[in-house]
Amino acid sequence: MPELRRGAVGILPAGALGVSLFYHLTNHLRDIRGDVYFVARSGSASCEALSAKCKLCIRDSDGMREVDATNLLKPEMLACAEMGNLPEVLIICPNPDQLLGVISNLVELLERIFERGELDRLPLPIMVLSSNGIYYQRLRQIFIEKLEEATLLGRLPDLWPDLMPRIVGRFLRGVTIQTGLREGSGADAIYHPGPRGITRLAGGDTSSRERCCRMLAGKGGWYELALSSSATRLEFDKGIINLVTNLLGQLYAIDENGNFKALTVEQIVSPEREPEIRRLAAEVFAVGQAVKAYGRTEEFEQIYQPLRETLELHRAHVPSSLQWVGLRLRTGGLAAELTPTEMWLLDPLIRYARSAGLENAVEYFEELKERLLEKLLKVRSKAR
Repeated sequence: MPELRRGAVGILPAGALGVSLFYHLTNHLRDIRGDVYFVARSGSASCEALSAKCKLCIRDSDGMREVDATNLLKPEMLACAEMGNLPEVLIICPNPDQLLGVISNLVELLERIFERGELDRLPLPIMVLSSNGIYYQRLRQIFIEKLEEATLLGRLPDLWPDLMPRIVGRFLRGVTIQTGLREGSGADAIYHPGPRGITRLAGGDTSSRERCCRMLAGKGGWYELALSSSATRLEFDKGIINLVTNLLGQLYAIDENGNFKALTVEQIVSPEREPEIRRLAAEVFAVGQAVKAYGRTEEFEQIYQPLRETLELHRAHVPSSLQWVGLRLRTGGLAAELTPTEMWLLDPLIRYARSAGLENAVEYFEELKERLLEKLLKVRSKAR
């Protein structure tokens, strides 16, 4: 199996966030040199459609731009490994409900590496999980469990005590506030990259984090090492922002009659809504303290004010879940169910709160789910 492409960055897949990251890692498309490219998600119909068309349509301040994607849209990971196209850094940013499939593919890749007798040199990318949600600790544990299952079935050798730390050391969390918008789907999609947003890196081992940060920052991305190596703390910080903009945003965007109006972050966080926004943030903070994502001596205001400032920086953005609702209303595919973003935030918060005995928090988050489902049901009925 060929070596990793040193200095290369793969982005899995070419979705709204992935294209935005590509846009900024190529200096607004001015430096497309083939060292930043897309890796297909296994089984994705939209990836196949994009590959067939071989172009990306991107609209920015300069207007509509068509990018020749012939050499930018690579196949899924196993095929990339065979062809010598496995990047040194792989940014993983599908919908959060698709992450488990990606984890299974990573295990398959390691099995293939073992079959080739090349496990000791470990041609495995540094993996940067950048989808929204609170999942890093659980997903890392699932990754380890799947590796140990492969060992039990004879598809991998015993990875302890040497190889497992090296593998898990490349398993990073990149919590990003990069935004992006996609109109349409598949080969007809038009991508609107958001302004350059920061991604903070945590998890994994020190050398992988530092190498990854140097590479991505060197290509023009806004990447920084987190002050703490705790990926969970970063997820809680970003989780507050996502719940405010995406969950509360949907509640405010759908009126009692089921009418939907896409709102910007500025409209969502208007002054009259400050009490509910503060309440939501405080409940998340309490759960974060219970699971030690935040220190016992930390005060709520220490984390709330910087997050509030982050919201102000993105006041013109229409949150992704509101875009999701709007798209499905236009295409007739809206279901009365939470988006993956809300599921991968609320469900872990409820689980953590219940484990910590925070029954009031459990009730609060359950009520939020019910309110949102009721609103989605109303807008779906209205659309019919």
